[in-house]
Amino acid sequence: MTSSTIFSGVSPISLPPAATGGNSPLTLRDMLFFIRMRWLWIAATTFAFLVLAGSYVLTAEPTFVANTQLVIVPQVSGSEAQRAFAEDAFIEGQLEIAKSSDVVGGTVTALGLDTDPDFVDQTPSLQDRAKNWLMGASSEPDTASQEAAGGGPRDRQPQQQIEDGRIRDRAIATLLNMMGVRRIGSSTIIEISAAATTPQKAVDIADTLARQYIQKNIAMKANASRQYSEWLTRFVSEQQRGLAEAASALASFTSNPRDQFKLAELQSATDARRTLYENTLNQLTEAKQRITYPVSDATIVSRATLPLSKARPRSTLIIAFAAAVGLGVGFALALIRHAGDRRIVRPNQIADAGGLPFVTLLATSRTSNGHSARFLAAGTGSSTAAAYPVIPGMAELSATVVGLRRKRRVVIGIVAVNPGSGASTIACELAVLSSISGAQTLLIDAAAQKSSLSKSIAPHSSTGLIDVLDNGELIRTAALPLTPTLKFLPLGKVVAVSPAIRLSSRRTQLSFAELKKEFDAIFVDISAFSASPDANAIAPELDGVLVVTSHGHTSIDDTMHVIETLRNVGAEILGAIINHAPKRIES
Repeated sequence: MTSSTIFSGVSPISLPPAATGGNSPLTLRDMLFFIRMRWLWIAATTFAFLVLAGSYVLTAEPTFVANTQLVIVPQVSGSEAQRAFAEDAFIEGQLEIAKSSDVVGGTVTALGLDTDPDFVDQTPSLQDRAKNWLMGASSEPDTASQEAAGGGPRDRQPQQQIEDGRIRDRAIATLLNMMGVRRIGSSTIIEISAAATTPQKAVDIADTLARQYIQKNIAMKANASRQYSEWLTRFVSEQQRGLAEAASALASFTSNPRDQFKLAELQSATDARRTLYENTLNQLTEAKQRITYPVSDATIVSRATLPLSKARPRSTLIIAFAAAVGLGVGFALALIRHAGDRRIVRPNQIADAGGLPFVTLLATSRTSNGHSARFLAAGTGSSTAAAYPVIPGMAELSATVVGLRRKRRVVIGIVAVNPGSGASTIACELAVLSSISGAQTLLIDAAAQKSSLSKSIAPHSSTGLIDVLDNGELIRTAALPLTPTLKFLPLGKVVAVSPAIRLSSRRTQLSFAELKKEFDAIFVDISAFSASPDANAIAPELDGVLVVTSHGHTSIDDTMHVIETLRNVGAEILGAIINHAPKRIES
Protein backbone atom coordinates (compact mmCIF):
# COMPACT_ATOMS: atom_id res chain seq x y z
CA MET A 1 0.00 0.00 0.00
CA THR A 2 1.65 3.18 -1.20
CA SER A 3 -0.99 5.90 -0.96
CA SER A 4 -0.48 8.61 1.63
CA THR A 5 -3.87 9.40 3.09
CA ILE A 6 -5.02 10.51 6.55
CA PHE A 7 -8.49 9.24 7.50
CA SER A 8 -10.65 11.19 9.92
CA GLY A 9 -14.10 10.67 11.29
CA VAL A 10 -15.72 12.75 8.54
CA SER A 11 -13.76 12.48 5.34
CA PRO A 12 -10.30 11.41 4.19
CA ILE A 13 -7.69 14.15 3.98
CA SER A 14 -4.91 13.86 1.45
CA LEU A 15 -1.42 14.14 2.84
CA PRO A 16 1.07 16.36 1.04
CA PRO A 17 4.09 14.64 -0.47
CA ALA A 18 7.10 14.16 1.73
CA ALA A 19 9.00 17.38 2.30
CA THR A 20 12.39 17.58 0.64
CA GLY A 21 13.65 20.19 3.03
CA GLY A 22 12.69 23.39 4.77
CA ASN A 23 9.52 24.23 6.66
CA SER A 24 6.04 24.30 5.22
CA PRO A 25 4.41 27.74 5.03
CA LEU A 26 1.98 28.76 7.75
CA THR A 27 -1.59 28.49 6.52
CA LEU A 28 -4.91 29.76 7.81
CA ARG A 29 -5.82 26.20 8.69
CA ASP A 30 -2.73 25.94 10.90
CA MET A 31 -3.63 29.15 12.69
CA LEU A 32 -7.22 28.04 13.23
CA PHE A 33 -5.97 24.71 14.55
CA PHE A 34 -3.59 26.53 16.91
CA ILE A 35 -6.47 28.64 18.25
CA ARG A 36 -8.72 25.59 18.68
CA MET A 37 -5.98 23.74 20.54
CA ARG A 38 -4.68 26.58 22.71
CA TRP A 39 -7.73 28.78 23.20
CA LEU A 40 -7.90 27.72 26.83
CA TRP A 41 -4.40 29.09 27.49
CA ILE A 42 -5.27 32.38 25.81
CA ALA A 43 -8.62 32.65 27.58
CA ALA A 44 -7.17 31.72 30.97
CA THR A 45 -4.31 34.23 30.70
CA THR A 46 -6.64 37.00 29.54
CA PHE A 47 -9.06 36.17 32.34
CA ALA A 48 -6.22 36.26 34.89
CA PHE A 49 -5.14 39.71 33.72
CA LEU A 50 -8.74 40.91 33.77
CA VAL A 51 -9.14 39.60 37.32
CA LEU A 52 -5.99 41.44 38.39
CA ALA A 53 -7.16 44.62 36.69
CA GLY A 54 -10.64 44.29 38.17
CA SER A 55 -9.19 43.72 41.64
CA TYR A 56 -7.06 46.82 41.28
CA VAL A 57 -9.99 48.90 40.05
CA LEU A 58 -12.20 47.72 42.90
CA THR A 59 -9.61 48.04 45.66
CA ALA A 60 -7.63 51.09 44.54
CA GLU A 61 -8.44 54.29 46.39
CA PRO A 62 -10.14 56.73 43.99
CA THR A 63 -8.43 60.00 43.19
CA PHE A 64 -10.28 63.22 42.34
CA VAL A 65 -8.73 66.17 40.52
CA ALA A 66 -9.82 69.83 40.84
CA ASN A 67 -8.55 72.75 38.71
CA THR A 68 -8.16 76.46 39.43
CA GLN A 69 -7.39 78.94 36.63
CA LEU A 70 -5.54 82.25 36.95
CA VAL A 71 -4.79 85.00 34.45
CA ILE A 72 -1.34 86.63 34.53
CA VAL A 73 -0.74 90.21 33.40
CA PRO A 74 2.95 90.52 32.43
CA GLN A 75 4.50 93.95 33.03
CA VAL A 76 6.70 94.12 29.94
CA SER A 77 7.55 96.81 27.40
CA GLY A 78 9.44 97.13 24.14
CA SER A 79 8.72 96.08 20.59
CA GLU A 80 6.13 93.44 19.72
CA ALA A 81 8.72 90.69 19.28
CA GLN A 82 10.46 91.69 22.49
CA ARG A 83 7.15 91.72 24.39
CA ALA A 84 6.22 88.25 23.09
CA PHE A 85 9.56 86.80 24.17
CA ALA A 86 9.40 88.61 27.49
CA GLU A 87 5.84 87.38 28.13
CA ASP A 88 6.83 83.74 27.52
CA ALA A 89 9.81 84.06 29.83
CA PHE A 90 7.71 85.83 32.46
CA ILE A 91 4.97 83.17 32.42
CA GLU A 92 7.50 80.32 32.56
CA GLY A 93 8.97 81.98 35.61
CA GLN A 94 5.53 82.27 37.20
CA LEU A 95 4.91 78.56 36.60
CA GLU A 96 8.08 77.70 38.49
CA ILE A 97 7.10 80.06 41.29
CA ALA A 98 3.72 78.31 41.58
CA LYS A 99 5.58 75.02 42.08
CA SER A 100 8.08 76.44 44.55
CA SER A 101 8.50 75.01 48.01
CA ASP A 102 7.25 78.26 49.56
CA VAL A 103 3.88 78.03 47.79
CA VAL A 104 3.51 74.30 48.39
CA GLY A 105 4.74 74.58 51.96
CA GLY A 106 2.30 77.40 52.65
CA THR A 107 -0.51 75.17 51.37
CA VAL A 108 0.64 72.31 53.58
CA THR A 109 0.64 74.61 56.61
CA ALA A 110 -2.67 76.29 55.77
CA LEU A 111 -4.55 73.00 55.32
CA GLY A 112 -2.64 71.01 57.95
CA LEU A 113 -1.55 68.39 55.40
CA ASP A 114 1.48 67.49 57.51
CA THR A 115 -0.93 65.62 59.78
CA ASP A 116 -3.00 64.09 56.98
CA PRO A 117 -2.33 60.32 56.57
CA ASP A 118 -2.76 60.68 52.79
CA PHE A 119 0.29 62.94 52.65
CA VAL A 120 2.41 61.70 55.54
CA ASP A 121 3.23 58.03 56.07
CA GLN A 122 3.50 57.67 59.80
CA THR A 123 4.89 54.11 59.67
CA PRO A 124 8.65 53.75 59.18
CA SER A 125 9.74 52.51 55.79
CA LEU A 126 11.51 49.24 55.17
CA GLN A 127 14.73 51.13 54.57
CA ASP A 128 14.45 52.89 57.93
CA ARG A 129 13.74 49.60 59.67
CA ALA A 130 16.75 47.97 58.04
CA LYS A 131 18.92 50.92 59.01
CA ASN A 132 17.75 50.74 62.62
CA TRP A 133 18.31 47.00 62.69
CA LEU A 134 21.85 47.33 61.31
CA MET A 135 22.65 50.02 63.86
CA GLY A 136 21.31 47.71 66.58
CA ALA A 137 18.94 50.28 68.02
CA SER A 138 15.54 51.74 67.25
CA SER A 139 14.20 55.20 67.89
CA GLU A 140 12.36 54.16 71.06
CA PRO A 141 15.44 52.85 72.90
CA ASP A 142 17.36 55.98 71.86
CA THR A 143 14.67 58.18 73.40
CA ALA A 144 14.59 56.12 76.55
CA SER A 145 18.38 56.21 76.89
CA GLN A 146 18.40 59.98 76.45
CA GLU A 147 15.79 60.37 79.18
CA ALA A 148 17.76 58.04 81.46
CA ALA A 149 20.91 60.09 80.84
CA GLY A 150 19.13 63.13 82.25
CA GLY A 151 18.80 65.04 79.00
CA GLY A 152 15.21 65.97 79.81
CA PRO A 153 12.58 67.44 77.53
CA ARG A 154 14.79 70.41 76.64
CA ASP A 155 17.25 68.13 74.84
CA ARG A 156 14.38 66.47 73.00
CA GLN A 157 13.09 69.74 71.55
CA PRO A 158 15.70 70.05 68.75
CA GLN A 159 15.13 66.41 67.84
CA GLN A 160 11.36 66.96 67.75
CA GLN A 161 11.84 70.01 65.56
CA ILE A 162 13.98 68.00 63.18
CA GLU A 163 11.34 65.28 63.04
CA ASP A 164 8.59 67.84 62.43
CA GLY A 165 10.68 69.30 59.62
CA ARG A 166 11.07 65.87 58.05
CA ILE A 167 7.32 65.27 58.23
CA ARG A 168 6.61 68.64 56.65
CA ASP A 169 9.17 68.00 53.88
CA ARG A 170 7.53 64.62 53.24
CA ALA A 171 4.11 66.26 52.97
CA ILE A 172 5.53 68.88 50.57
CA ALA A 173 7.09 66.19 48.39
CA THR A 174 3.83 64.25 48.33
CA LEU A 175 1.83 67.33 47.39
CA LEU A 176 4.30 68.15 44.61
CA ASN A 177 3.61 64.72 43.12
CA MET A 178 -0.15 65.23 43.39
CA MET A 179 -0.33 68.71 41.84
CA GLY A 180 0.31 70.16 38.43
CA VAL A 181 0.77 73.63 36.94
CA ARG A 182 0.49 74.26 33.21
CA ARG A 183 -0.05 77.03 30.75
CA ILE A 184 -3.21 76.80 28.68
CA GLY A 185 -2.11 77.05 25.08
CA SER A 186 -0.27 80.25 24.26
CA SER A 187 -2.51 82.41 26.44
CA THR A 188 -1.61 84.11 29.70
CA ILE A 189 -3.88 81.77 31.70
CA ILE A 190 -2.32 79.10 33.90
CA GLU A 191 -4.11 76.16 35.46
CA ILE A 192 -3.32 74.68 38.86
CA SER A 193 -4.61 71.13 39.37
CA ALA A 194 -4.60 69.13 42.60
CA ALA A 195 -5.41 65.48 43.27
CA ALA A 196 -6.84 64.09 46.49
CA THR A 197 -8.82 61.16 47.81
CA THR A 198 -11.99 63.21 48.24
CA PRO A 199 -13.52 65.85 45.93
CA GLN A 200 -13.67 68.55 48.62
CA LYS A 201 -10.04 68.06 49.61
CA ALA A 202 -9.00 68.39 45.96
CA VAL A 203 -10.94 71.67 45.68
CA ASP A 204 -9.43 73.03 48.90
CA ILE A 205 -5.89 72.19 47.80
CA ALA A 206 -6.31 73.73 44.33
CA ASP A 207 -7.80 76.97 45.66
CA THR A 208 -5.24 77.21 48.48
CA LEU A 209 -2.38 76.70 46.03
CA ALA A 210 -3.75 79.55 43.91
CA ARG A 211 -4.06 81.85 46.93
CA GLN A 212 -0.60 80.94 48.20
CA TYR A 213 0.81 81.64 44.75
CA ILE A 214 -0.84 85.08 44.67
CA GLN A 215 0.45 85.82 48.18
CA LYS A 216 3.91 84.73 47.10
CA ASN A 217 3.70 87.00 44.07
CA ILE A 218 2.58 89.94 46.21
CA ALA A 219 5.29 89.29 48.77
CA MET A 220 7.95 89.14 46.06
CA LYS A 221 6.78 92.43 44.56
CA ALA A 222 6.54 94.08 47.99
CA ASN A 223 10.02 92.87 48.89
CA ALA A 224 11.38 94.20 45.59
CA SER A 225 9.65 97.54 46.19
CA ARG A 226 11.03 97.65 49.74
CA GLN A 227 14.57 97.12 48.55
CA TYR A 228 14.07 99.72 45.84
CA SER A 229 12.61 102.13 48.39
CA GLU A 230 15.58 101.67 50.68
CA TRP A 231 17.94 102.39 47.84
CA LEU A 232 15.92 105.44 46.81
CA THR A 233 15.95 106.71 50.40
CA ARG A 234 19.74 106.62 50.45
CA PHE A 235 19.87 108.15 47.01
CA VAL A 236 17.47 110.96 48.03
CA SER A 237 19.65 111.72 51.03
CA GLU A 238 22.70 111.97 48.78
CA GLN A 239 20.82 114.19 46.34
CA GLN A 240 19.59 116.35 49.18
CA ARG A 241 23.13 116.90 50.43
CA GLY A 242 24.31 117.65 46.92
CA LEU A 243 21.47 120.11 46.37
CA ALA A 244 22.26 121.90 49.65
CA GLU A 245 25.92 122.19 48.71
CA ALA A 246 25.06 123.51 45.24
CA ALA A 247 22.60 126.06 46.68
CA SER A 248 25.17 127.23 49.28
CA ALA A 249 27.81 127.69 46.59
CA LEU A 250 25.37 129.62 44.44
CA ALA A 251 24.35 131.85 47.32
CA SER A 252 27.99 132.57 48.22
CA PHE A 253 28.88 133.46 44.66
CA THR A 254 25.78 135.60 44.14
CA SER A 255 26.68 137.88 47.07
CA ASN A 256 29.94 138.85 45.33
CA PRO A 257 29.59 138.05 41.63
CA ARG A 258 32.85 138.49 39.79
CA ASP A 259 32.35 136.11 36.88
CA GLN A 260 29.02 135.93 35.08
CA PHE A 261 29.93 132.64 33.39
CA LYS A 262 30.69 131.02 36.73
CA LEU A 263 27.39 132.31 38.05
CA ALA A 264 25.45 130.76 35.16
CA GLU A 265 27.27 127.43 35.66
CA LEU A 266 26.42 127.31 39.35
CA GLN A 267 22.82 128.25 38.62
CA SER A 268 22.52 125.42 36.08
CA ALA A 269 24.08 122.85 38.46
CA THR A 270 21.72 123.88 41.23
CA ASP A 271 18.66 123.55 38.97
CA ALA A 272 19.81 120.09 37.80
CA ARG A 273 20.33 118.93 41.38
CA ARG A 274 16.88 120.20 42.33
CA THR A 275 15.20 118.44 39.37
CA LEU A 276 16.93 115.12 40.11
CA TYR A 277 16.04 115.41 43.76
CA GLU A 278 12.37 116.06 43.00
CA ASN A 279 12.19 113.11 40.55
CA THR A 280 13.87 110.76 43.01
CA LEU A 281 11.53 111.94 45.74
CA ASN A 282 8.52 111.19 43.52
CA GLN A 283 9.85 107.68 42.77
CA LEU A 284 10.38 107.09 46.48
CA THR A 285 6.78 108.06 47.16
CA GLU A 286 5.55 105.65 44.48
CA ALA A 287 7.73 102.84 45.86
CA LYS A 288 6.33 103.34 49.35
CA GLN A 289 2.85 103.23 47.91
CA ARG A 290 3.65 99.86 46.22
CA ILE A 291 4.86 98.55 49.55
CA THR A 292 1.72 99.73 51.32
CA TYR A 293 -0.72 98.66 48.56
CA PRO A 294 0.90 95.78 46.60
CA VAL A 295 -0.87 94.42 43.49
CA SER A 296 -0.38 90.85 42.20
CA ASP A 297 0.43 89.98 38.60
CA ALA A 298 -2.09 87.09 38.76
CA THR A 299 -5.84 87.00 39.34
CA ILE A 300 -8.10 84.00 39.87
CA VAL A 301 -10.56 83.76 36.99
CA SER A 302 -12.09 80.35 37.79
CA ARG A 303 -12.12 78.72 41.17
CA ALA A 304 -12.07 74.96 41.56
CA THR A 305 -15.38 73.11 41.47
CA LEU A 306 -16.24 69.72 42.93
CA PRO A 307 -15.25 67.00 40.42
CA LEU A 308 -18.21 64.87 39.38
CA SER A 309 -16.22 61.67 38.80
CA LYS A 310 -12.92 60.18 39.83
CA ALA A 311 -9.89 60.83 37.70
CA ARG A 312 -7.98 57.72 38.72
CA PRO A 313 -8.05 54.81 38.38
CA ARG A 314 -9.45 54.92 34.85
CA SER A 315 -11.49 51.76 34.93
CA THR A 316 -12.27 51.46 31.22
CA LEU A 317 -8.70 52.17 30.15
CA ILE A 318 -7.25 49.76 32.71
CA ILE A 319 -9.64 46.96 31.76
CA ALA A 320 -8.98 47.48 28.04
CA PHE A 321 -5.23 47.58 28.60
CA ALA A 322 -5.36 44.45 30.77
CA ALA A 323 -7.39 42.63 28.11
CA ALA A 324 -4.90 43.61 25.39
CA VAL A 325 -1.89 42.62 27.49
CA GLY A 326 -3.62 39.40 28.57
CA LEU A 327 -4.30 38.46 24.96
CA GLY A 328 -0.71 39.19 24.00
CA VAL A 329 0.75 37.25 26.90
CA GLY A 330 -1.76 34.46 26.35
CA PHE A 331 -0.77 34.16 22.69
CA ALA A 332 2.91 34.18 23.66
CA LEU A 333 2.45 31.48 26.29
CA ALA A 334 0.29 29.46 23.92
CA LEU A 335 2.95 29.71 21.21
CA ILE A 336 5.64 28.60 23.64
CA ARG A 337 3.49 25.73 24.84
CA HIS A 338 2.55 24.80 21.28
CA ALA A 339 6.17 24.85 20.10
CA GLY A 340 7.40 22.79 23.04
CA ASP A 341 4.46 20.39 23.16
CA ARG A 342 5.57 16.95 21.97
CA ARG A 343 2.17 15.36 22.48
CA ILE A 344 0.35 14.06 19.43
CA VAL A 345 -2.56 16.27 18.44
CA ARG A 346 -2.43 16.17 14.61
CA PRO A 347 -2.10 13.29 12.12
CA ASN A 348 0.62 15.15 10.22
CA GLN A 349 2.96 14.83 13.19
CA ILE A 350 3.14 11.05 12.85
CA ALA A 351 2.72 10.92 9.08
CA ASP A 352 5.61 13.32 8.39
CA ALA A 353 7.94 12.00 11.07
CA GLY A 354 7.32 8.28 10.53
CA GLY A 355 6.56 8.20 6.81
CA LEU A 356 3.42 6.16 7.43
CA PRO A 357 0.93 5.32 4.67
CA PHE A 358 -2.04 6.52 6.70
CA VAL A 359 -2.95 7.98 10.08
CA THR A 360 -6.49 7.74 11.41
CA LEU A 361 -8.23 9.97 13.93
CA LEU A 362 -10.78 8.22 16.12
CA ALA A 363 -13.18 10.22 18.25
CA THR A 364 -14.29 9.11 21.70
CA SER A 365 -17.07 6.54 21.58
CA ARG A 366 -20.54 7.71 22.65
CA THR A 367 -21.34 4.44 24.40
CA SER A 368 -22.04 4.77 28.10
CA ASN A 369 -19.32 2.34 29.16
CA GLY A 370 -16.82 3.08 26.45
CA HIS A 371 -15.90 -0.64 25.98
CA SER A 372 -17.49 -2.15 22.89
CA ALA A 373 -16.54 -5.71 23.88
CA ARG A 374 -19.28 -5.71 26.53
CA PHE A 375 -21.82 -5.45 23.73
CA LEU A 376 -20.50 -8.63 22.14
CA ALA A 377 -20.73 -10.45 25.44
CA ALA A 378 -24.34 -9.39 25.88
CA GLY A 379 -25.66 -11.05 22.77
CA THR A 380 -24.45 -12.76 19.62
CA GLY A 381 -27.56 -12.92 17.54
CA SER A 382 -27.65 -11.99 13.88
CA SER A 383 -29.39 -8.71 14.59
CA THR A 384 -26.60 -7.36 16.74
CA ALA A 385 -24.38 -6.44 13.85
CA ALA A 386 -26.78 -3.94 12.41
CA ALA A 387 -27.22 -2.16 15.71
CA TYR A 388 -23.58 -2.23 16.69
CA PRO A 389 -22.36 1.28 17.76
CA VAL A 390 -19.33 2.28 15.69
CA ILE A 391 -16.70 4.68 17.01
CA PRO A 392 -16.54 7.82 14.82
CA GLY A 393 -13.72 7.32 12.31
CA MET A 394 -13.67 3.53 12.62
CA ALA A 395 -15.50 3.01 9.32
CA GLU A 396 -12.68 4.61 7.33
CA LEU A 397 -10.07 2.58 9.22
CA SER A 398 -12.03 -0.62 8.58
CA ALA A 399 -12.28 0.21 4.89
CA THR A 400 -8.51 0.52 4.73
CA VAL A 401 -8.06 -2.85 6.43
CA VAL A 402 -10.57 -4.41 4.04
CA GLY A 403 -8.50 -3.06 1.17
CA LEU A 404 -5.45 -4.85 2.59
CA ARG A 405 -7.09 -8.27 2.51
CA ARG A 406 -8.40 -7.95 -1.03
CA LYS A 407 -5.13 -9.35 -2.36
CA ARG A 408 -4.30 -11.67 0.52
CA ARG A 409 -5.45 -12.88 3.89
CA VAL A 410 -3.81 -10.83 6.62
CA VAL A 411 -2.84 -11.06 10.27
CA ILE A 412 -2.81 -7.58 11.81
CA GLY A 413 -1.55 -6.75 15.26
CA ILE A 414 -2.84 -3.77 17.23
CA VAL A 415 -0.36 -2.39 19.76
CA ALA A 416 -0.63 0.77 21.88
CA VAL A 417 2.34 2.95 22.73
CA ASN A 418 1.17 3.32 26.33
CA PRO A 419 -1.49 1.51 28.36
CA GLY A 420 -4.96 3.03 28.31
CA SER A 421 -4.86 4.11 24.66
CA GLY A 422 -7.79 1.87 23.70
CA ALA A 423 -5.98 -0.71 21.54
CA SER A 424 -8.22 -3.56 22.74
CA THR A 425 -11.38 -1.63 21.87
CA ILE A 426 -10.01 -0.79 18.42
CA ALA A 427 -9.07 -4.43 17.78
CA CYS A 428 -12.58 -5.49 18.73
CA GLU A 429 -14.15 -2.80 16.55
CA LEU A 430 -12.05 -3.81 13.53
CA ALA A 431 -12.94 -7.45 14.00
CA VAL A 432 -16.66 -6.69 14.22
CA LEU A 433 -16.64 -4.45 11.14
CA SER A 434 -14.59 -7.01 9.22
CA SER A 435 -17.09 -9.73 10.07
CA ILE A 436 -19.99 -7.48 9.10
CA SER A 437 -18.42 -7.11 5.65
CA GLY A 438 -18.72 -10.92 5.25
CA ALA A 439 -15.11 -11.90 5.91
CA GLN A 440 -14.35 -14.82 8.19
CA THR A 441 -12.67 -13.01 11.07
CA LEU A 442 -10.75 -14.16 14.13
CA LEU A 443 -10.03 -11.90 17.10
CA ILE A 444 -7.12 -13.09 19.28
CA ASP A 445 -6.40 -11.73 22.76
CA ALA A 446 -2.60 -11.86 23.18
CA ALA A 447 -2.38 -9.00 25.72
CA ALA A 448 -0.87 -10.86 28.65
CA GLN A 449 -0.41 -7.73 30.74
CA LYS A 450 -4.10 -6.77 30.69
CA SER A 451 -6.48 -9.15 28.95
CA SER A 452 -9.48 -6.84 28.88
CA LEU A 453 -11.05 -8.56 25.87
CA SER A 454 -11.03 -11.97 27.56
CA LYS A 455 -12.49 -10.55 30.75
CA SER A 456 -15.27 -8.81 28.84
CA ILE A 457 -16.19 -11.34 26.16
CA ALA A 458 -15.32 -14.70 27.72
CA PRO A 459 -14.70 -14.24 31.43
CA HIS A 460 -15.47 -17.93 32.22
CA SER A 461 -13.73 -19.67 29.32
CA SER A 462 -11.73 -22.74 30.33
CA THR A 463 -9.39 -22.83 27.34
CA GLY A 464 -7.61 -20.13 25.41
CA LEU A 465 -4.59 -19.10 23.40
CA ILE A 466 -2.18 -20.52 25.97
CA ASP A 467 -3.77 -23.97 25.62
CA VAL A 468 -3.90 -23.81 21.82
CA LEU A 469 -0.15 -23.12 21.67
CA ASP A 470 0.40 -26.51 23.31
CA ASN A 471 -2.35 -28.37 21.43
CA GLY A 472 -3.45 -27.03 18.07
CA GLU A 473 -6.55 -29.23 18.02
CA LEU A 474 -8.06 -27.15 20.82
CA ILE A 475 -8.56 -24.21 18.43
CA ARG A 476 -11.95 -25.61 17.45
CA THR A 477 -13.26 -25.46 21.00
CA ALA A 478 -11.20 -22.53 22.31
CA ALA A 479 -12.29 -20.14 19.51
CA LEU A 480 -15.71 -18.91 20.60
CA PRO A 481 -18.20 -18.08 17.79
CA LEU A 482 -19.67 -14.63 18.41
CA THR A 483 -21.40 -14.27 15.04
CA PRO A 484 -21.51 -16.55 12.02
CA THR A 485 -18.44 -14.76 10.62
CA LEU A 486 -16.62 -13.79 13.82
CA LYS A 487 -14.76 -15.91 16.36
CA PHE A 488 -12.86 -14.89 19.46
CA LEU A 489 -9.83 -16.67 20.93
CA PRO A 490 -9.38 -15.65 24.58
CA LEU A 491 -6.02 -15.44 26.28
CA GLY A 492 -6.25 -18.26 28.76
CA LYS A 493 -4.16 -18.62 31.90
CA VAL A 494 -0.61 -17.27 31.55
CA VAL A 495 1.88 -19.18 33.69
CA ALA A 496 5.35 -17.88 32.90
CA VAL A 497 6.03 -16.86 29.30
CA SER A 498 3.55 -14.69 27.43
CA PRO A 499 1.89 -16.17 24.33
CA ALA A 500 3.39 -13.48 22.07
CA ILE A 501 6.92 -14.55 22.96
CA ARG A 502 6.00 -18.24 22.51
CA LEU A 503 4.53 -17.50 19.06
CA SER A 504 7.75 -15.78 18.03
CA SER A 505 9.69 -18.98 18.71
CA ARG A 506 7.77 -20.83 15.95
CA ARG A 507 7.87 -23.94 18.15
CA THR A 508 4.18 -24.00 19.01
CA GLN A 509 1.20 -26.02 17.75
CA LEU A 510 -0.45 -22.81 16.50
CA SER A 511 0.62 -21.24 13.22
CA PHE A 512 -0.70 -18.05 11.63
CA ALA A 513 -0.25 -19.69 8.25
CA GLU A 514 -2.67 -22.43 9.21
CA LEU A 515 -5.14 -19.92 10.64
CA LYS A 516 -5.13 -17.89 7.41
CA LYS A 517 -6.40 -20.97 5.59
CA GLU A 518 -9.63 -20.71 7.59
CA PHE A 519 -9.95 -16.97 8.28
CA ASP A 520 -9.79 -14.02 5.91
CA ALA A 521 -8.71 -11.51 8.58
CA ILE A 522 -7.06 -12.11 11.93
CA PHE A 523 -6.71 -9.33 14.48
CA VAL A 524 -4.29 -9.75 17.40
CA ASP A 525 -4.55 -7.57 20.51
CA ILE A 526 -1.01 -7.05 21.87
CA SER A 527 0.12 -5.60 25.20
CA ALA A 528 1.18 -1.95 25.21
CA PHE A 529 4.73 -1.39 24.00
CA SER A 530 5.84 0.50 27.11
CA ALA A 531 4.43 -2.18 29.44
CA SER A 532 5.66 -5.38 27.77
CA PRO A 533 8.23 -6.60 25.18
CA ASP A 534 5.54 -8.74 23.49
CA ALA A 535 5.22 -6.38 20.52
CA ASN A 536 8.90 -6.76 19.59
CA ALA A 537 8.57 -10.53 19.75
CA ILE A 538 5.36 -11.10 17.81
CA ALA A 539 5.41 -8.19 15.34
CA PRO A 540 7.76 -9.90 12.81
CA GLU A 541 5.33 -12.85 12.64
CA LEU A 542 2.44 -10.59 11.60
CA ASP A 543 1.56 -9.19 8.19
CA GLY A 544 1.33 -5.71 9.64
CA VAL A 545 1.00 -3.67 12.82
CA LEU A 546 -1.25 -0.74 13.67
CA VAL A 547 0.23 1.59 16.30
CA VAL A 548 -2.35 3.17 18.62
CA THR A 549 -1.72 6.51 20.37
CA SER A 550 -3.85 8.66 22.64
CA HIS A 551 -4.67 12.17 21.53
CA GLY A 552 -3.05 14.78 23.76
CA HIS A 553 -1.30 12.17 25.95
CA THR A 554 1.13 10.14 23.86
CA SER A 555 4.29 11.99 22.86
CA ILE A 556 5.61 11.97 19.31
CA ASP A 557 9.02 10.89 20.64
CA ASP A 558 7.59 7.75 22.28
CA THR A 559 5.59 6.98 19.15
CA MET A 560 8.61 7.30 16.86
CA HIS A 561 10.59 5.10 19.24
CA VAL A 562 7.93 2.39 18.93
CA ILE A 563 7.77 2.68 15.14
CA GLU A 564 11.54 2.60 14.69
CA THR A 565 11.95 -0.29 17.12
CA LEU A 566 9.29 -2.38 15.41
CA ARG A 567 10.81 -1.64 12.00
CA ASN A 568 14.22 -2.68 13.28
CA VAL A 569 12.89 -6.12 14.25
CA GLY A 570 11.34 -6.56 10.79
CA ALA A 571 7.75 -5.51 11.40
CA GLU A 572 5.71 -3.73 8.77
CA ILE A 573 3.96 -0.64 10.15
CA LEU A 574 0.68 -0.34 8.29
CA GLY A 575 -0.30 2.94 9.90
CA ALA A 576 -1.11 4.73 13.12
CA ILE A 577 -4.30 5.52 15.01
CA ILE A 578 -4.85 8.62 17.14
CA ASN A 579 -7.53 7.57 19.59
CA HIS A 580 -9.68 9.67 21.93
CA ALA A 581 -9.58 12.71 19.63
CA PRO A 582 -12.01 15.50 20.54
CA LYS A 583 -14.92 15.97 18.20
CA ARG A 584 -13.69 19.42 17.13
CA ILE A 585 -10.33 17.92 16.10
CA GLU A 586 -11.79 14.79 14.58
CA SER A 587 -14.11 16.93 12.46
